[in-house]
Amino acid sequence: MSVSRLDYQTTGTDCWRLDTGLNREGHTACYLLHDAGELALIDTGTSNNIPALLQTLRDLGFCASQVRWILPTHVHLDHAGGAGALLAACDNATLATHHRGLPHLIDPEKLEQGARAVYGEAVFSRAFGTLVPAPADRCRALEEGDRVPLGRHELLFIETPGHANHHGCFFHEPKGNLYTGDAFGLRYPALDHEGRPWLMATTTPVAFDPDLWMQSLERMMALTPRRACLTHFGPLETPLEWQEQLRQSIRDHQDIALEEERLGTPEGREERLAGALMEKMLARLAEHNPGVDEALARRLLQDDIRLNSQGLAVWLARRQKRKLTQ
Repeated sequence: MSVSRLDYQTTGTDCWRLDTGLNREGHTACYLLHDAGELALIDTGTSNNIPALLQTLRDLGFCASQVRWILPTHVHLDHAGGAGALLAACDNATLATHHRGLPHLIDPEKLEQGARAVYGEAVFSRAFGTLVPAPADRCRALEEGDRVPLGRHELLFIETPGHANHHGCFFHEPKGNLYTGDAFGLRYPALDHEGRPWLMATTTPVAFDPDLWMQSLERMMALTPRRACLTHFGPLETPLEWQEQLRQSIRDHQDIALEEERLGTPEGREERLAGALMEKMLARLAEHNPGVDEALARRLLQDDIRLNSQGLAVWLARRQKRKLTQ
């Protein structure tokens, strides 16, 4: 598990970005925070990477008993699949996440069924391993504005639906770090150009809501964060400078879905959405970097495009169901 320390001019809480290695290097991160002998992990990766995560703690000079908080931004398995297993290994820890998501970590049966349906049996077993239930008496449900104490400081929790209705971000005000999960989109450093990142929305099943996402971005940016720490992937400086790029990507996804809706035929929908999304994202990338390696971009984005198309198809199905009940 590769480790990168986030260095700052100010003193206080230390932070490391850990690469869980899920799917490929540079795809899925979690963040280790240390303050006055106490540790918190924001997102965990999957059960399969928990042994490597625990070894990384030891390599950094820590031990599992120092972990006070396990803080998934939401319960999608690339973010929280390892939460129960990590909790079992850390006897002083409490698992805390959005109140809507927490029940699925205490009883992960429905979460597992949904993930198996999205990824398929073979991919699920290889990528996610076994989901360990979290004991309810070692969990805390978080609401908007809750604060999580860590050492001499604390983390502010804000609800940020849009990617998922149980999504939340953690803000460390002393250093201006906003731990965004998927709420600030996807950014892969290999697609950066001249120091400028390229961001893409992630609409994986099942709760994409573009209007709520835009509202969540307003709340996130109102905190004036100095850095957004993305799960996919890594810390991003001056996020206010890049927020419009993410907003445009959300609008692009919405527009493509609504155009598909006008066709009125669900058969072949995910394939058409995936094709349209790939072409639009490649066009946006070319605007960002006219010399982009298209083959590399397709390779990096193909899995996310597939999941995004599934999520948009679910969104359209929900819209249709609402129309029929009105």
